[in-house]
Amino acid sequence: MLHELLKYNASDLPPSKPGFTTRTIHWLIEISIEGKFINVLPMNDKEGEQVSGCPEMHNMVAGGRAHFLVETLQTVVLLFKTHEDSKKIAGSKEKHKYFKEMLRQAASAVPDLVSLFAFISDEDQLALLRERFVKEKAKPTNWLAWRIAGSDPLQNQLILNWWCNWRNNDISKGKIGEKEKTRKSSQKVNNMICYLTGQMIEPVSVSPKITGLSNVGGLSMGDVLVGFDKDAFCSFGLEQAHNASMSEVSTREYVDKLKYLIKNHSRKMANALVVHWFKKAVTPENDPLAFLFEPPEITEAAALSSARQILEAIRTGQRPVPTNNRYFALTISGASGRVMVRDWMEGKFEDLIDRVARWFSDFEVVARNGNNIAPDPKFMAVCGAIVRDLKDLPAPTATTLWRVALAGLPIPQPFIAQALSRFRIDLIEDKPFNHARMGLIKAYFIRKGGNHNMSVYLNKEHPEPAYQCGRLLAVLANLQRAALGDVGAGVVQRYYVAASQTPGLTLGRLIGNSKNHLNKLEGGLAHWYEDQIAEIWSRIKDYVPTTLNLEQQTLFALGYYQQIANRSGKNNDKNETSKGE
Repeated sequence: MLHELLKYNASDLPPSKPGFTTRTIHWLIEISIEGKFINVLPMNDKEGEQVSGCPEMHNMVAGGRAHFLVETLQTVVLLFKTHEDSKKIAGSKEKHKYFKEMLRQAASAVPDLVSLFAFISDEDQLALLRERFVKEKAKPTNWLAWRIAGSDPLQNQLILNWWCNWRNNDISKGKIGEKEKTRKSSQKVNNMICYLTGQMIEPVSVSPKITGLSNVGGLSMGDVLVGFDKDAFCSFGLEQAHNASMSEVSTREYVDKLKYLIKNHSRKMANALVVHWFKKAVTPENDPLAFLFEPPEITEAAALSSARQILEAIRTGQRPVPTNNRYFALTISGASGRVMVRDWMEGKFEDLIDRVARWFSDFEVVARNGNNIAPDPKFMAVCGAIVRDLKDLPAPTATTLWRVALAGLPIPQPFIAQALSRFRIDLIEDKPFNHARMGLIKAYFIRKGGNHNMSVYLNKEHPEPAYQCGRLLAVLANLQRAALGDVGAGVVQRYYVAASQTPGLTLGRLIGNSKNHLNKLEGGLAHWYEDQIAEIWSRIKDYVPTTLNLEQQTLFALGYYQQIANRSGKNNDKNETSKGE
């Protein structure tokens, strides 16, 4: 996985360099050459902009340290939330002192920073700036950058050179102006083989943190992907990151590339992020992984046909898609300061196209109005089909379904049990049918293997009695509605659960009661319903199962849905209104 990250290349990704990183800058502060406050500019309407080449301080775990030039508002301006914890305020004040000391040292060597140091040292100027940020409703954790008399210090080579020299000296000596305590992680170790390059290197003691996972369990300050902060994680007397030796250059490179992918090529999936990329660049319109989350068009079978067109174009050479391409998909989240890798998949681009096309094909099902095929479901709609609300979706469940889609695997039976439970609840509460849920039920049988006679539309010749029993209940429900109108809690609300579990004990009683409904209809319509019931009975062949297991109950639900949709389509053709129970 890390090797593939190192190989990743994007045209807009700046080269990695130790001591520098890319940050999301929310505010730009303009000061004059005299060190006076001029203005505050929000970056990208306060959403922030990605800025590369920001100095990154090492050994931040030591506490009391701050980054050079680019820092948060709470560190630079001492902006805090109302009722902020006193310990956090004290810690930020220590970091503020460190930030100011760094500027003092830099200004003594580079005159271009004298103005900035004068500004930071002026309490009145800081109070004025703090007041402005309060009016702007800025967050203390927002990052800021500077313009000094119209000049960007991050583009000043003299300043950058000073930072690089200072950093190298500090790493080698373990000092900042005053002697610090020696830490185990800074003890000198012999050169080791780099896990990523195979070269002899001096390994880093602590890996840089990866930001961008705060909305999936990560920390706002970042999380470590490769870390050994417990004795139980260490071997052979090695400490911290020496247990997976990597050079500073390689470590910085994989961290920067993963941060870039998280920012630009990731999607949230429950409490996790799916990060994906390709060996060779693929345009968004040719990206099948994007199809899963957002089908190209909300029209009948749009994503399916699009995936097939791409695959055919690849085979014939008609579409400008790189040959011999590969895909990589990484599912991650944050957990107590660590990056949790939930899944890792890779494979041929052509195989990916095939599996995405199969995914949409398996989920094809008639729409509830019965007139066409339901729109291709978004991946998160499929996930939502098995829970009450997406916020209740466990990350492992979403990760498993993601692997099912990309690897062409069978759908786990527990997911179908959950989908069936939600189907029953929606019926009882008289909610509209969920297309993604019905597609999931159909896809379950297709991916299970064997011939289960799955069809997009109603299959009147389906050999399973459970499917036909579901059809029968749908006809009886329509018969009651035709005879009595809307009666509130009808056949479905009162008997669906019993009929789908023990049809042998329930359907016979409902058939007997249907005679009363038939007597209320006009002759032609009554005969039509009698023919419908007789046709289904002929498929059941006088054998109504006493009980149904989980898979049979699922077939019952599919038969019920497709029969309702079939009737709805016919009613629509006759300009009649119809509502699925």
